[in-house]
Amino acid sequence: MATTNIPRFDLVDLRLFVMVAESNSFTKGAEKVFLSVAAASLRIKSLEERLGVQLLYRNKRGVSSTRAGEVLLVHALRVLDEIEQLQNEIQPFSQGVRGHVRLFANATAICEFLPEVLARFFETNPAITVDLQERLSAEIVHAVLEGVADIGVISARVAADGLETLPYKKDQMVIVAPQNHPLAEVESVHFADALDYEFISLDSRSASYSYLQQEVELLGRAMHKRIQVSSYDAMCRMVEAGVGIGVLPEMAARRLARLSRIAIVQLRDEWATRELRICVRKQSELRTFARELIDFILQI
Repeated sequence: MATTNIPRFDLVDLRLFVMVAESNSFTKGAEKVFLSVAAASLRIKSLEERLGVQLLYRNKRGVSSTRAGEVLLVHALRVLDEIEQLQNEIQPFSQGVRGHVRLFANATAICEFLPEVLARFFETNPAITVDLQERLSAEIVHAVLEGVADIGVISARVAADGLETLPYKKDQMVIVAPQNHPLAEVESVHFADALDYEFISLDSRSASYSYLQQEVELLGRAMHKRIQVSSYDAMCRMVEAGVGIGVLPEMAARRLARLSRIAIVQLRDEWATRELRICVRKQSELRTFARELIDFILQI
C-alpha cells in the first residue's frame, strides 16, 4: 500500500507564520514569538521547503502572503485555536490550575451582586484571577462580541444579537434625599418631578451616570448637578449633609441607609426597574473555570 509523504508541522513555525503574515513583517512577527529576525526567516524558509510552496512575497516594505500562504494562514489559525481549547479543557485536571477571566458589568452588579459571588468563587478557585471592569451595557455587548470580555452582565433592555444570554437579577433604582428634604415626605415620585431639585451624580465616566443621562435626555430636561462624586457611598454622605438628592440602586441605598441619615423614595418610572442578564459568545467555547464563574453568579 502506497504512503503519502505528509509534511510535519511545528507549532512554533505555525505561530511564527501567523504572526508574520498578520503583521506583514518579519521583524514584528519574530518579536511576538521571541525569535531573532534571522531565526524567524530561516524557520519560514524551512517551512516553505518542506511544503514545496512559496508562502510569502518578500519586498522592501515587508512581506505579504501568497495564495498558498493565505490557505495556510486559515488552517494555522484553526489549528492553534484548537490547541488553545485543548489546553483550556485539560488544565483543570492538573494541580495548581491557573487562569484568567475578563468580566465586564454595570455598576449595580459590581457594587451589590458580584462582591459576594467573587469571594466565594475565589475560595474554591484560588489560582484564578478576574479582570472586573465597569462598562455601559452596549459597550459590554460589543466587548463580548469582539472577544475583549469573556462574560458580561448587562441590562435586558439592550440588544445582544449574536450572544447567548441568561436571566440574572432585577434591581430597582430609587432616589435618596436628606431627611428634611421635601421628597423625604413622599413614598414615591416620578423622575421628571425630581428633576426640579439639585442632584448629586456619579462621575460622568461611570456607566450609571450615562444610563441616567439617557433618561434625562428622553424627557427633554436637564439635571441640575451640584456635585459629582466617585461612589455611591460618597453620594449618600453628600445627601446626608444636605447637598442634594441622588439616584442609585435600592440595594445600595438600603445598605448605605444603615450608615447615613437619608430617606429612600421609590421611582414610579418603568425604566427604574431593571432586569440584568449574563451574556457570552458561546458557553461551550468558554474555559471550564469561566463556566464555573457563571454558575456562581447565577446561584448567589
